[in-house]
Amino acid sequence: MKKQILLPGIFVLFFSVIFTSCKKEASTTDPQTEVSTHSDDQSNVDGQIDDIANDADVAVESSSSFTGRTEQPQTLICNATVVVDTASNPRTITITYSGNNCLGTVARTGTVVISMAAGVHWKDAGAALTVTCTNLHITRLSDNKSITINGAKTITNVSGGLLINLATLGTITHSITSSGITVTFDNGSQRSWQIAKQRTFTYNNGVVITTAGTHTEGTTSGIAEWGVNRFGHAFATAITAPMVIRQDCNFRLVSGQLLHVLPNVTATGTFGLNANGDPITCPGTGHYYMKIVFVGQNGGTIIVILPY
Repeated sequence: MKKQILLPGIFVLFFSVIFTSCKKEASTTDPQTEVSTHSDDQSNVDGQIDDIANDADVAVESSSSFTGRTEQPQTLICNATVVVDTASNPRTITITYSGNNCLGTVARTGTVVISMAAGVHWKDAGAALTVTCTNLHITRLSDNKSITINGAKTITNVSGGLLINLATLGTITHSITSSGITVTFDNGSQRSWQIAKQRTFTYNNGVVITTAGTHTEGTTSGIAEWGVNRFGHAFATAITAPMVIRQDCNFRLVSGQLLHVLPNVTATGTFGLNANGDPITCPGTGHYYMKIVFVGQNGGTIIVILPY
């Protein structure tokens, strides 16, 4: 899965626009700055976490000792060295990054170690990988903003099967969980983020990737990421309708709904719409639109429809 399949810029635009319009609704100090900055942080971290998971898929599925396959295809993770250790227990794959990703959107340095117990094959249902980031420094080249990720997450092959065989298998499900990775932002602030989501890969005229949140806290279910942001405030990002990306729509986000919760403010974004706010099929080279509903602490509501 080398193609970038997330659209973090959507979420930055999503929150910065509504808070430019609605900053008087919230009682926090300078809510526009906090929420637009936090939404940028969250989408950036989320996108990088999924990119790491994609690289882990590539690395693991290239190793016959990890997958249980007899053939070993050629793969590529740009500007990185990959070292496989099959003699240790757990077995490990170490990815050392030293430059831009394949799309030229971020520069990465640092290491990611993928480990799996001896005797386990990634193609088996329930097989689990531990993916540990050590000083993984990622700079977004569009604006030179950077984050540094440390800590571990677990990727579990819930259904079993290999993505290279997806067209034959029909469905493969992975879960991604973490009890807390540490994210250091470029202003030096450091926070802990937790992850609980499920990605289901299906094949329908190409790859279809459906992502859902699996954590519940209080009355909010479907939470995919939660923790404390750089401002020291609790946050939760929930997927209230599955986020669907389709290869036959150029790996675009074609539907889904996201709920972003911060103290005293919530905003919901619905994706895969036309300019009137109605669901549509793939628009080809045209725009999709997202419908944003912002609710401030005093119950005021603003609705905005924007292209992406």
